[in-house]
Amino acid sequence: MDIFDKCYAFSRAEEVMAAGLYPYFTPISEARGNRIKVHGRDMIMVGSNNYLGLIDHPKVKQAAKEAIDRYGVATCGSRFLTGTIDLHEILEDRLARFMNKESALTFSTGYQTNLGIISALGSKDDVIVTDRMVHASIIDACRLSFADVRKFKHNDMKDLEKVMAEIPDDKGKIVIVDGVFSMEGDIADLPGIVKVAKKYKARVMVDDAHGLGVLGKHGRGTAEHFGLEKEVDLIMGTFSKSFVSIGGFVTGEKKVISYIKHFARSLIFSAAATPASVATVLAALEVIETEPERRERLWQITHYMRESFQKMGYDTGPSQTPIIPIMIGDDEKGFGLWKALRDEGIFTTPVIYPAVPKGQALIRTSYSANHTDEELNLILDAFKKCGRALGIIP
Repeated sequence: MDIFDKCYAFSRAEEVMAAGLYPYFTPISEARGNRIKVHGRDMIMVGSNNYLGLIDHPKVKQAAKEAIDRYGVATCGSRFLTGTIDLHEILEDRLARFMNKESALTFSTGYQTNLGIISALGSKDDVIVTDRMVHASIIDACRLSFADVRKFKHNDMKDLEKVMAEIPDDKGKIVIVDGVFSMEGDIADLPGIVKVAKKYKARVMVDDAHGLGVLGKHGRGTAEHFGLEKEVDLIMGTFSKSFVSIGGFVTGEKKVISYIKHFARSLIFSAAATPASVATVLAALEVIETEPERRERLWQITHYMRESFQKMGYDTGPSQTPIIPIMIGDDEKGFGLWKALRDEGIFTTPVIYPAVPKGQALIRTSYSANHTDEELNLILDAFKKCGRALGIIP
């Protein structure tokens, strides 16, 4: 038996490529706002997580350039040893104040953030309870921890109560959920989760990767949206969405963050985030705080697009956010719609199992505050034309 046998037997990707239906790892050669170039062809991006449109904001780009001039292009060391620069600590202080928490800690990627937090906190005497639809990074982090892991049905508070009631009182408990679920765009029932968690003396952690910058009066995410910032113990966020960079962070009590800082292996054994990445987040945070009109525009676009899709006859699922899925169901129809849209110059992403349950294939669309009215109408025209041609809408 050769460990590579599974690799040699895997042919699905090549088969899909040969059929011209392979949608992944598409190289983008140029990007200006929501206009991108793929294989020499101009397209409109409708799947990015650049929610506030800051990816080419002059202040943000200038901050990155200045950081390179001052610190160079890399840190070449872990935060634990030689990789910490003053910008890391400045950003952590700013994030803690922005999120109304005592302390914050940054990581090199959002994925590593969840791996570090959860594997550090979860011991053999603890129980981690998660929504069944949480992000893959949370699932993998739970596997790395020594804790007992239990799951409840998606956003089902009765099932959460049932799961919590079965956990012995002498166990440490934490409920971990996404604030905004990245495929369907629905929001966690945080009021219900907090209520159940308090009843069973459990802590609450929210992965708010897709909520920060988008939800809440000030853009502080799901907890602010529901007025539950004091009731949520840990809030995790990423920099690759509204903050238009790469990395992640966690905020919470000072003692808890200090513990994670000294036990999170994904922090200790990874190179620190680059100076340009950190400076980008600091500049983006300033824009988030001083330009609330971007968030207002984003929500205008969200309501317009969701209503327009529904009027056409599309099923937009449970979406409550700028992530608007087009529910298709059948994988082949999903790939067919994706291909037809690409031919029309619309860049979207088809999502199939295991990213979503079997038989629930969808086209994931997401919107930016700087999508123009012209771009939005071109997107809608393409969806109408392609959906009708494929018999998906009447």
